[in-house]
Amino acid sequence: MKTSLMVVCTLLALLLAEEQVKVEAVTCSPAQLSSCVSAITSSTPPSKLCCSKIKEQKPCLCQYLKNPNLQKLINTPNARKVASTCGTPFPKC
Repeated sequence: MKTSLMVVCTLLALLLAEEQVKVEAVTCSPAQLSSCVSAITSSTPPSKLCCSKIKEQKPCLCQYLKNPNLQKLINTPNARKVASTCGTPFPKC
């Protein structure tokens, strides 16, 4: 009984180790969001590339919002709609 419990615990530990999420540092680059410009400036739906870039750049969005040049583009109703459509909540900074 103790042997089977040890085997189960070992297997569980191995499974959990495989499920660990690798955290990679994001390089903040507003140019990465260039695929979203048409969706933000018009009523065009965001592309899959746009959505993946928004998700990738999510940790940087507050930094972008603090930049007066980027804020004009990012802090708009359309940008909020694009973020929502992509399943990325707009940040509260």
